[in-house]
Amino acid sequence: MSELGSFVLNVSVVTAGYAIVAAVLAAVLDEQSLYRSAAGAVYAVFGLLTVATAVLLYALLSRDFQVAYVADYSNRSLPIVYTISALWGGQEGSLLFWAWVLSLFAAVTVAQNRRQNRRMMPYVIAVMGVVQLFFLIVLALVSSPFVLLPSVPVDGRGMNPLLQNPGMLFHPPTLFFGYVGFTVPFAFAVAALITGRTDDAWIRSTRRWTIFSWFFLGVGIVLGAKWAYVELGWGGYWAWDPVENASLMPWLTATAYLHSVMIQERRGMLKVWNMVLIILTFLLCIFGTFMTRSGIISSVHSFGQSSIGSFFLFFLIFALAAVVILLVRRLPSLRSSNELDSLISRESSFLFNNLILVGATFAVFLGTIFPIISEAVRGVKITVGPPFFNKVLVPIGIVLLLLTGICPLIAWRKASVRNFTRNLLAPAVVALGGGVTLLLAGVRHFYALLTFTISIFVVATIVAEVVRGVRARHTLKSEPYLTALRKLFFGNKRRYGGYIIHLGVVLIFIGISGSSAFKTSTEAFLRQGEEIRLQDYTIRFERLAQYPTAHKTVTSATLSISRGGKTLGYLNPAIENYEHDTTQTASEVDIRSTLAEDLYAILAGYDMEKSTAVIKLLINPLVAWMWIGSLVLVGGTALVMLPDRRKRGSRRVRSLREAVAR
Repeated sequence: MSELGSFVLNVSVVTAGYAIVAAVLAAVLDEQSLYRSAAGAVYAVFGLLTVATAVLLYALLSRDFQVAYVADYSNRSLPIVYTISALWGGQEGSLLFWAWVLSLFAAVTVAQNRRQNRRMMPYVIAVMGVVQLFFLIVLALVSSPFVLLPSVPVDGRGMNPLLQNPGMLFHPPTLFFGYVGFTVPFAFAVAALITGRTDDAWIRSTRRWTIFSWFFLGVGIVLGAKWAYVELGWGGYWAWDPVENASLMPWLTATAYLHSVMIQERRGMLKVWNMVLIILTFLLCIFGTFMTRSGIISSVHSFGQSSIGSFFLFFLIFALAAVVILLVRRLPSLRSSNELDSLISRESSFLFNNLILVGATFAVFLGTIFPIISEAVRGVKITVGPPFFNKVLVPIGIVLLLLTGICPLIAWRKASVRNFTRNLLAPAVVALGGGVTLLLAGVRHFYALLTFTISIFVVATIVAEVVRGVRARHTLKSEPYLTALRKLFFGNKRRYGGYIIHLGVVLIFIGISGSSAFKTSTEAFLRQGEEIRLQDYTIRFERLAQYPTAHKTVTSATLSISRGGKTLGYLNPAIENYEHDTTQTASEVDIRSTLAEDLYAILAGYDMEKSTAVIKLLINPLVAWMWIGSLVLVGGTALVMLPDRRKRGSRRVRSLREAVAR
């Protein structure tokens, strides 16, 4: 079967190359038969890579340990769900999965644009084909998952215990969907530059692709944070790790892009800026992949030292040079149709929001690559830690949160100071009252108090906007309030779905701020029956137990939790030792979670003979609101992504006009 996988990969390289050549010739010669052939090649690449992916998955499930990849990342005792996740658990398999997702997205893009964007589509196919070809060449020549071992081992090495977590089933694929998805708007942007169609047609065609990619990248980041929180056993969810930063940077620039395209669609402004943002987002996705796979920066998330890092660096430089040349050539056609009318306008607030987001991206980028710079200049690799990122980015985040509340209050083009002040007054008073209440309640941490106060302000502005809209519909159309609310949200999904997303972001900020500012912890060496206290909790070490499972030995501590004399339950943190590597252990934390706080228990060490244990306990306030906010964000994105009947009709009209023009 592995021979079939290798053969299919080689054929897909040739097919992807043909798709590029046929697409370019179709554009130059204006030959529809060549375009149809190029589109057929795109579908063929998807089919071929589906076969290759199925072959590797079959090898994993059938425990074919002659395949080096299967032997490296699975074994006979690995549960079936983690055997499936091994498909993307290693470098070669994850590259194949990436290429397969890209082929799927390319096929869907071609199918979606059968009757529209005919001038741009050949170049879209060519650009996506170049990206596809790069990954296929790396797979076929450098990092194939179908390499065979000279002899068949009795069993495989197995998966890293840290990856044997339900988060591993969802975290990498969602990140891949986000990373790969940005190839589509990038390809349309490049096609627009090549063809000179620099209006907002390419933006309209890729708006849902951009939201889709932004959404999955964001969900992937949250799932990664959740995985770190429950699996790594250190009590946190974000450590400013280089690979964590690599996923955050394109999400920040994509967030800026999603806001600034509204200005181009409405006012014909920021054309160059939007081009730069979507190109930068794609390049940052490639840069993140380069960091993960080159081993140039150490990270718990990276694949270690690898020879393919140089290939990604070359591709990154090539792509950057190509788009810079295109941008310079098209600068005259990218001039804005209008100018900024007033500093007090929604356009100005969006632009300021964009500058802050790009500034945050640059700060993260600088902190991430600083070890490389320091090693090149001084010969010593100096790592920039969380204190740098927190000092720089916490104030930036607070400013962004404030802008989230201010932007909806400002009108397009030019807002009068009087109207802006009037709209601002009620939310500001509510926020000020909430801040004073929190201060009197004992909240003294400056950044936490500021964040909570601004969060109240943002929620108040969202509520005010919704109430204003519902009242208007009730007055003008005599609709009942609930009917007016439903029609308000579903009649303007982009605007009110955005408000729901902003609400989710507010809840995430509250969770981050609370858990960062008010975290407390303690660690103690305990004998059986001894107690420790943490704030108003009393934790008693009841017993230590050790038992084997199918593929590991578990050592578990039982802790009884009480508060004010009332028993709240038990926590069972554990340490797992895996039989295939006695030096490899995994910490299994246990968490008592409420809306107010998490009580987080870690078994840091033990002595079975003496029935003693080292227990670490943390209280992380408000963490639950991070996960709740993420769910709210999912709901808002789903609303934004819902199709609009009127827009579907307008697309049919545009397609008809394009057909007539041809």
